[in-house]
Amino acid sequence: MTETKLFKENGGAIARRHETCFPNVPFGGLLGANPFGVMKRFTEEMDRVFGNFAAPEYELWAPPIEVIQKEGHVLITVELAGIPKEEVKVEVVDEALVIEGERKLEKEKKEEGFLRTERVYGKFYRSIPLPKGAKTEAIKAEMTNGILEVTIPVPELKPALRSIPIKTGTK
Repeated sequence: MTETKLFKENGGAIARRHETCFPNVPFGGLLGANPFGVMKRFTEEMDRVFGNFAAPEYELWAPPIEVIQKEGHVLITVELAGIPKEEVKVEVVDEALVIEGERKLEKEKKEEGFLRTERVYGKFYRSIPLPKGAKTEAIKAEMTNGILEVTIPVPELKPALRSIPIKTGTK
């Protein structure tokens, strides 16, 4: 419950002061308070505390990728629409193929009475493990119309096949 006390302040003027029954409770005055006001205050506090984490300078994203193996090659296809090949790096690190880069897209549209601009920034990093026996010195990468294709020669692995004869039992 809330209690109102009258007291003299600054030479005799009467002022009202609301006190709660539980003055040490966080968000003082929760009991008997408007629930919408409490939620608004809580939301404002959360925005104040976590507000600095909401807008990172760069956003991490992962472009769509497809990996298939056929005819003695591993073919990796990555969708990088709108990213120039100069912004993409393809490397072999340890036993993995690493594809990384950054997108910087800026669009500007002028129409009657307004200017609209959009900016999208983001770094990406993909690491694809290489199969055993991959010939890393013969890897080829080609980018056409925003599609990066990386071809990795790998040896054909033939399964070890051995026939086991079946004997007739004597039970």
